Amino acid sequence: MTTPHLDPSVRHDMVFLFDVTDGNPNGDPDAGNRPRTDDETGQGLVTDVALKRKIRDTLALAAGDDPRYGIFVQAGYALNPRLEASYKAAGLKLDGKIGKEDADLARAWLCDRYADIRLFGGVLSVGKTRALGQIRGPLQVGMARSIDPVFPVDHAITRVTQTRQEDIDKGETTEMGSKWTVPYGLYCAELYYSATRAAQTGVDAKDLELVYRSLEMMFDHDRTATRGRLTPRGLYVFSHPDAFGAAPAHKLTERVTITRTNPTSDLPPRVFGDYVVSAQDDGLPTGVSLTKLVS
Repeated sequence: MTTPHLDPSVRHDMVFLFDVTDGNPNGDPDAGNRPRTDDETGQGLVTDVALKRKIRDTLALAAGDDPRYGIFVQAGYALNPRLEASYKAAGLKLDGKIGKEDADLARAWLCDRYADIRLFGGVLSVGKTRALGQIRGPLQVGMARSIDPVFPVDHAITRVTQTRQEDIDKGETTEMGSKWTVPYGLYCAELYYSATRAAQTGVDAKDLELVYRSLEMMFDHDRTATRGRLTPRGLYVFSHPDAFGAAPAHKLTERVTITRTNPTSDLPPRVFGDYVVSAQDDGLPTGVSLTKLVS
């Protein structure tokens, strides 16, 4: 019998917690790579794009040489040749008109070959492959938001080697730079899985298993001095009894609550132990189960 959280034929709603210590979890290129924050509340933000990038990279590692786990959106690879390859695989001509059935063949080939299209979907109507349209992926990833406000810090740093020879000739011995960090922040993101869309893209139990493994392990495969210490702190999966679902997502994800260990303290949180995380599994709607994969 399939474990509830691995069943691709039913709906899943997920809560993912992670924290950062002395690092930049997601810099804003429009703000000098400053950690992203909500201007009104000061809470830290990590975009869905950044999270999906980490999942993509880790999926490929976890799957090994399995040909079903190619990554479509990948650094160093143009998208158009990959889309055009789907035409060739389906026996279609790039310079000719194609009908819906032919387009479906090419789209099915892409879903079977690229795990990120199968899970996240993609816009395929570019260049000569406009007839492919768009695939709406079954796994939607929300932006992560820190529980409390964060205070980004800009650190001045020096380098002993100059960029230009003429600067050395002038007697300069160091160059100045900077790096941004967040001293500490606990972030929460929500993910939603649609079994109806998954049936259209071909998601199976192994796909779900690798998604969960990637969320648990992805920070270990993406370490840099800039990002500091990123750590998964919670992964909670609410599984429904069918594809439609037995309750609205927010009524389930709000069962995961995060509170301060010492709510009267004036000191800012600096470790995960400054929080208490609770996931209520009593009184769940009929047929809904909660699986705690990281806690």
